[in-house]
Amino acid sequence: MLRSRLIPCLQIRKGSLVKTRQFGEFSYIGDPANTCRIFNECEVDELAVVDIYASVEGRGPNFDLLNELAEECFMPVAYGGGVTNVGQAEKVLRLGMEKIIVGTAGYVNPELFAEIAKSFGTQCVIAAIDVKSGFSGSKSCRSHSGRKSTGQHAVEWARRVEGLGAGEILLTSIDQEGTWEGFDIELIRSVSDAVSIPVIAHGGAGTHDDIREAVNEGGASAVALGNMVVFQKKDMGVLVNFPSEAEREAMGLHPALVTDSEIAGQR
Repeated sequence: MLRSRLIPCLQIRKGSLVKTRQFGEFSYIGDPANTCRIFNECEVDELAVVDIYASVEGRGPNFDLLNELAEECFMPVAYGGGVTNVGQAEKVLRLGMEKIIVGTAGYVNPELFAEIAKSFGTQCVIAAIDVKSGFSGSKSCRSHSGRKSTGQHAVEWARRVEGLGAGEILLTSIDQEGTWEGFDIELIRSVSDAVSIPVIAHGGAGTHDDIREAVNEGGASAVALGNMVVFQKKDMGVLVNFPSEAEREAMGLHPALVTDSEIAGQR
């Protein structure tokens, strides 16, 4: 069995670190590089950084910012936002990032997953699936930071990106994101059951119990955190933090990274 991971997920907007609620209103958190320095001190094992405005503005990655982050981060970093071709992916990886998160660009050109996987390996490709619930209970995928409907169902799209070469899925519930009200366990379970690659649950964590539930009941291989690692508590000020190793063990999480052989072994 894969060991569950806990991953801070940082949102970048116009070069600044922010935290959104349901992909809409946002709070300013601070400087991304300084936050990475704090996570170094917290001995974070893995980090995800997403430029939430790149696809909205129709631009590529901010390579100057990525270079600055790569110089500061002592842990592996996955980056998403504005990567639309293999050349951009290669430049991001050459800067020192470990993985590429593909969201909006994957709906426009699904073969991008296959192209990056072929060039750098499936372990380098994370498919970002942002999901919003419909009135009928359907779970539909959204692109452009939640602004556009893709016409894709979450489970069907998850199966497709796995077949195309994605090595992991970053699964975000737009309805729960930034609410502190817990994960969409039904969504996590449905996607986890449909694929054999690791699913990273994201959107809604407010307590350690929420994290345990995402892993034990949702079947998530990892949990990505936003609010819980940049705020003191709900409705309180900014405080960059990360659960201690003892707290992670109490949640049933292991601090070590998943290896390529472990990922292959799950398939």
